Amino acid sequence: MRVIQITDCHLLADPQGTSRKGFPLRQLQAVLRRAAQLRPDVLLVTGDVSQDETSATYRLASEAFARLGCPWFWIPGNHDQPELMAEWQPALDEIDLEHWRILLLDTRISGQPGGAVGQTQLQHLAAQLEDDDRPTLIAMHHPPLAIGSVWMDAIGLEDRDAFWQTLAPYPQVRAVLCGHIHQAFAAWQGLVAVYGCPATSDQFLPGSHEFSVDEAARPGLRVVDLEGDRLSTWIERVEL
Repeated sequence: MRVIQITDCHLLADPQGTSRKGFPLRQLQAVLRRAAQLRPDVLLVTGDVSQDETSATYRLASEAFARLGCPWFWIPGNHDQPELMAEWQPALDEIDLEHWRILLLDTRISGQPGGAVGQTQLQHLAAQLEDDDRPTLIAMHHPPLAIGSVWMDAIGLEDRDAFWQTLAPYPQVRAVLCGHIHQAFAAWQGLVAVYGCPATSDQFLPGSHEFSVDEAARPGLRVVDLEGDRLSTWIERVEL
């Protein structure tokens, strides 16, 4: 089973629209061409699909994702509008991968760059984990731990301690896949791996004190292969 994660597309309604350093739709298309070569079983999009929060951006995105020919799923990021996303495809809270499953969390706080899972969603997460002990991935937009960039850590997951307390009794959780940080990242919280992913749009400079774009880094994706109880993962970058 191969899952490909992409994140932080930051699309604009104008297909020719530009970001700080590039062309978001053109870069997304390049990343998806590489994704197609890798033959995914599932495409997972971990938020910030849109930059201008318009229905047109979700149309562009959904059409691009559908061309992969595999099931695709998304969750909102802090720049997204869930109601507009749902016009094209609703966000789910679980993906059944037979031997594995992915639980999807909405960490968006309306009008805020930072995020939170929230008590209601944490209770639902605990119930999902209590009910099923299959190996589990969790997907969310905001990273649930510090990544070492001062400005980004200030707009991460507000209730990260409550999140990890919720996971503590459930050893079937193997990894968390997140967006938001626009860079490759890997760390451990106890026995749970936390993986960040390059954006399909602009990249952020790792370890920076203030906001800074990494002009040398290319857009990319994360590949997650699930074989039996084992997980392997790596980053692929795309030359433009």
